[in-house]
Amino acid sequence: MKTEHPRIPTCTYRLQFNRWFTFAQAREIVPYLRALGVSDVYASPYFQAGPNSLHGYDITDHNKLNLAIGSQEEYDAWIAELHAHGMGQLLDFVPNHMGITEPGNKWWADVLENGPSSMYAPYFDIDWRPLKSDLRDKVLLPILSDQYGRVLERGELQVRFEEGAFYLAYQNQKLPIAPGTYRLVLEMALENLAEYKDEEFYGEFQSILTALEYLPRRTEIDPEKIAERAREKEIVKRRLERRCQEAPQIQRAIEKALAQMNGRPGDPRSFDRLDELLNAQSYRLAFWRVAAEEINYRRFFDVNDLAAIRMELPEVFDAAHQLVVDLVRSGTVTGLRIDHPDGLYLPKEYLEALQKRCAKVLGIPLPNDDRAVYMIAEKILSGAEKLRSDWPLHGTTGYDFANQAAGVFVDTSAEADTTRTFHRFIGHTMHFGHLVYAKKRLVMRLALANEVEVLGNMLDRLSEKNRWYRDFTFEALARAVRETIACFPVYRTYLAPGQPVSDEDRQVIERAIAAAKRRNPAIEESIFNFLRDILLFRFPENLDAQGREEHMQFVLRFQQFTGPIMAKGLEDTAFYIYNRLAALNEVGGEPQQFGLSVDAFHER
Repeated sequence: MKTEHPRIPTCTYRLQFNRWFTFAQAREIVPYLRALGVSDVYASPYFQAGPNSLHGYDITDHNKLNLAIGSQEEYDAWIAELHAHGMGQLLDFVPNHMGITEPGNKWWADVLENGPSSMYAPYFDIDWRPLKSDLRDKVLLPILSDQYGRVLERGELQVRFEEGAFYLAYQNQKLPIAPGTYRLVLEMALENLAEYKDEEFYGEFQSILTALEYLPRRTEIDPEKIAERAREKEIVKRRLERRCQEAPQIQRAIEKALAQMNGRPGDPRSFDRLDELLNAQSYRLAFWRVAAEEINYRRFFDVNDLAAIRMELPEVFDAAHQLVVDLVRSGTVTGLRIDHPDGLYLPKEYLEALQKRCAKVLGIPLPNDDRAVYMIAEKILSGAEKLRSDWPLHGTTGYDFANQAAGVFVDTSAEADTTRTFHRFIGHTMHFGHLVYAKKRLVMRLALANEVEVLGNMLDRLSEKNRWYRDFTFEALARAVRETIACFPVYRTYLAPGQPVSDEDRQVIERAIAAAKRRNPAIEESIFNFLRDILLFRFPENLDAQGREEHMQFVLRFQQFTGPIMAKGLEDTAFYIYNRLAALNEVGGEPQQFGLSVDAFHER
């Protein structure tokens, strides 16, 4: 199908793909959709995700179609049917995070196996030097249903051996075991082979143990050492698998060693070796309830199963966009809906890079407005906030329009009566602004506590490097961060290194700081001023290049966290409490604004 660039949809129809609605089924309804006047289908994410995913936002591989939805042939047939009816396809793309609970995420599995020495370690937003020293060079995995010791001694954590590799089985999850720690099992197996010392396979088995001793450590970050580890560990696995096939005695010795290591419920000491093995991994297993305070990887909001990826890195961008860009090149995808751009490190720069890549594969010059393909973003606008004019987008997904359209149908003259009825029903008055402030603070205490503590720690380190501010205590700085975020009027700001601060961002930050000061007269004003100046890129005099970089890192990290806190405090909490008129409580809604006049609607 020949497509003009960009192809602008006139009417879209969303298709939610999963195992219950497949490519084959989508093909069957194409004529019906076209008869309705639909110009373009709007497809939910259909790249490889968890096998039981019903939504597709937990992608495990950006470069494979989800086999639960259909085969390549079925996908091609659906696309051919769309083209036969002159229809385009707007695809929902997820650049911010990936699903990590399924073994299909090869990047995450490699990180769990190799820690900082994984070639994919930089792909994820992991803090390898967290405040808790016991988590140094480890990833916290809050996947346990109970306290670690209880789960361990109930025998729910079991090490298994398959195809030359060891893994940890817990419920329906399989976690890799670091190859360097295979020795803890294989040395036990070697003892079980004592009667075969004169056999050739015994010496070969010993040589595998020797190879493991020389394997680069999981904390190595030198590129050559990382490559060596990646190569040698796979050689060890292949050798071990081959030896087990050739000498069944080795397989039996390993199975016996595992039976010893996996412990016996009722005998706590029998789990000591397993505990030692697990403590030597690149991950720390934990009760799911500890995530709020100790998680050390950035997530989508507070969802532990969705780990954020660092799309600002060119290698991550390239790796995650091979298939989607190819679909754009072939005309299979004619537009993109970008999910949650507010989670990205630098949203504008990401959108620009994607438009440039699309223009390149389409073989067209990048237009003056930088919009090579039709692209919209799932961006929630608060109050009078406008979509940034310098973003290469055609608009938002429409939360703002939907709420404005709904507002036209609200009788504004009924506000007083509705408010009285609401207050009478709940038994007290309620101020929406105060409620949102309180619930954002609640979220920071219960769901995203560690993220805020990390920001406080970063700010504390910055203050320690300046004699004017070093007397600010960590607790005072952390509280200033919490209060400023609680008073933030929008989801986030968009400051970028080397770029002037926009009027919109300056006004947002100054407004939040002023509100935080009013609400917290007991906090010294100079602490808020210190935070304000950093957030506005107002660097202290004589600050060197490294100091400027540290200041900018704080700001960019701060920007990534204000959005999740707003979303959790507003959409997921306040909207379920302030029910004056439920129709105004949709995502992106403003329940405190009771309706919208027709004139005001047209002005927007």
